[in-house]
Amino acid sequence: MFCPGRRGRPPRTSRGSTGRRGETLIGSTWRSRSTRGVVVIGAAAALVLSGCSDKSTDSGGGAGGASLSIQPVVQLDTEGKEVAAGDSSGAADPAGDGKATCAPLTLGMAGPLTGGNAALGINVVMGVKLALDQHNKANPGCQVKVKEFDTEGKAQNASSVVPAIIADPNIVALIGPTFSGETKATGGQLNQAGLPFLTASATNPTLTQNGWKTFFRGLGNDNSQGPAVASYLTGKLGYKKICVVVDNTDYGKGLADAFTAAAGSAVDAGCGVTVKEGDKDFSAAVSALAAAKPDAIFYSGYYAESAPFVQQLRTGGVTATFASADGSNDPEFVRQAGNSAKDAYLSCPCSPAPAKFTEEYKAFNGQAPGVYSVEGYDLTTIVLKAIAAGKVTRADIAEYVRTYDGAGVARQYKWNENGELANIQIWMYQVK
Repeated sequence: MFCPGRRGRPPRTSRGSTGRRGETLIGSTWRSRSTRGVVVIGAAAALVLSGCSDKSTDSGGGAGGASLSIQPVVQLDTEGKEVAAGDSSGAADPAGDGKATCAPLTLGMAGPLTGGNAALGINVVMGVKLALDQHNKANPGCQVKVKEFDTEGKAQNASSVVPAIIADPNIVALIGPTFSGETKATGGQLNQAGLPFLTASATNPTLTQNGWKTFFRGLGNDNSQGPAVASYLTGKLGYKKICVVVDNTDYGKGLADAFTAAAGSAVDAGCGVTVKEGDKDFSAAVSALAAAKPDAIFYSGYYAESAPFVQQLRTGGVTATFASADGSNDPEFVRQAGNSAKDAYLSCPCSPAPAKFTEEYKAFNGQAPGVYSVEGYDLTTIVLKAIAAGKVTRADIAEYVRTYDGAGVARQYKWNENGELANIQIWMYQVK
C-alpha cells in the first residue's frame, strides 16, 4: 500500500486534457482515470509492501531514502490495544450481479488534486475510479462516471466549487470533501441540499456534531486515533517525554488535542511547537526541540510540512523518535524526507491495501494504492450498491447509506445517526 515511489505523486496528465477512460471535472477543467479489488489484509499486505523498495525516489534526506517504504506494524483498538487484522474476502463487489439498470449518473469527488498535499486527494479518486471501472464493465445498462473538483485541500476553494456540485442534477452523491477544513466549510451547504457526502479521509471529530443528516465518515476520527497512538507511544514503546508539534489546520489542531489529552503527563507542554501550513523553515522549532531533548516528537499535520520538518530535525542533530498520523502517512512523506524518514511511526484509521486489491489497482492506475485509496473504493462501492438497488435520487441514496451494514475491503461499514462508524480500528505503520 505505501510504496515511496510514483504512486503518491500527482499524475503526469496535464490539466485541461481528456484522459483515457472518460472525462472528469477538476475545478473548471477536464481530466481522467478509473479503478477495482478485494481480499485479505495482514500477511498479504506485508508481502505486497516488502516488494515496494524497488521504486525509485528523490530522497532529499540523504542516501538510503529510495529503499524505504511505509509498512504496517500493528492494528489497535481505540484504547491502543493490539487487535487482529480483519479478513476482507467477503467485501462488497462494485460489479454486483451485473444486472443493474439506471440512466447515466455522476458521482462528485472534491479534494486536493493539485498543490502540496495533492497525493492524498489523488489516492482517493483513484480508489473511486477503480470501483467505477469494475461496476461499469459489469453493468452496461447502468453507467456511472465521476467529476473531480480540485480544492487543493483549501476551505475557500471548496466553498467555491461546492455550489457547482450541488447545482448539477446529475451528481447524486459526493465522495469527499477530503480534508477536515474544507468539509467543515461546506458541510452545511451539502447537507441542506440533501446531497449524500461520504469522506474517505476527513477525521476532525467535530464534523459529526453539526447535525448533518447526509454526512458519513468512512474511517475513525481523531478522538479515536489520538488516544490509540498516545497509548502505543507511551505504553508499548515506553516514551516518557513527548513534544507535540501541531499545524494550524482544523485537522492538526483536533488531532493534537486528542493526542495530548490521552498521553497525559508524557506530553511536556513546555516543548510544544506550533507551525503553519505552508511553512518550510523550521529552524526555530528545531532549536527548541534540540534543547528539550524529548524521547519522541509527535507531529500533528500534513506531509507537505512534516517531510521538511523531520529532515531539518535530523540535520539539526535531533534524534528523538518521530511520529505522525494519517496526514503524513503517504509515500510523498518518504519521498520528500528521504532517509530522514527512517524509523518514523505513522498512524492511520485507514487500512492497508490487501494484495489482490493492490494488484488490480496497480494494473488499472499504473501505481500502487496509497493512504485512503481503499476507503475511496469502499465508499464508492456502497453508493453503487444503492444505485443497483434502484436508489438513484440523492434522498434515496442517503437513506440507503444511513441504514447500510456490510463488509468492505477496509472494514465493516455501519454508521450511527451522526455519520460515525460503529466499528473503528487504528493502524500503526513504520518507515523501514
